[in-house]
Amino acid sequence: MHTVHTVARWIRQAKPVLALFFAFGVASAQPRAEIVVAAASNLTNAFEQAGARFEMETGIHVVFSFGSTAQIAQQAEHGAPFDLIAAADTEHIDALDRKGLLLPASRAIYARGLLALWIPAAGPALVHGLNDLTSNQVKIIALAKPELAPYGAAAVAALKSAGIWDRVQSKVVYAENINMARQYGASGNADAVLTAYALVFKESGTIVQIDPKLYPSIDQAIGIFGSSSQKAEARRFVDFLLRGDGKAILTQFGYRTPHN
Repeated sequence: MHTVHTVARWIRQAKPVLALFFAFGVASAQPRAEIVVAAASNLTNAFEQAGARFEMETGIHVVFSFGSTAQIAQQAEHGAPFDLIAAADTEHIDALDRKGLLLPASRAIYARGLLALWIPAAGPALVHGLNDLTSNQVKIIALAKPELAPYGAAAVAALKSAGIWDRVQSKVVYAENINMARQYGASGNADAVLTAYALVFKESGTIVQIDPKLYPSIDQAIGIFGSSSQKAEARRFVDFLLRGDGKAILTQFGYRTPHN
């Protein structure tokens, strides 16, 4: 009997501690909040850093699915479980919005991209601008398919505006997205690459920002899907890009952001 009373008294005294223990156990067993972001390939480096910072600040884990803007938009239309989409243009976001796939009023422009010419360190040493691409030293020029990637379309527009498209068209090889175009240069399979400045500004070799007057503005828009079950978390990520530390990260990677 004495033992029974002793155990009962211990349980009463320990009850608050046990409550905290079990509450902590239940809380720690809860799955962490997570959002899935479909993002254009030009954002690969910037968003990987932004995602890590966002999770550190909010506890919300971000899973990225990178691809050409056309590809990720098509995947979204076919029911891919994305919470939001960050495109390399405004047209695909506006098209998704017109089809009723986006949360009303969630569309926003978060960045303006810059086109760059990258000559890898092992590439032709005398190439310092678009006109030099006509040189016999340049055999292969890599860029993304213009029908899939806005940066690919901007590259073609820049070459035409510079008046050299007819002279270099036979040298052009197309990649599925601009990150793959960059890989062509990194692997030595291209002498020159036209891609997003954000992807190559830290690379060795020659990097030249292309005059923005030579190609249409690359305004990049974002939107939250109406089908998302994590709308509040998705809104926090958008706000992080528009007004929080994400905006500073985009600027560090060479993007122009709203109001700068």
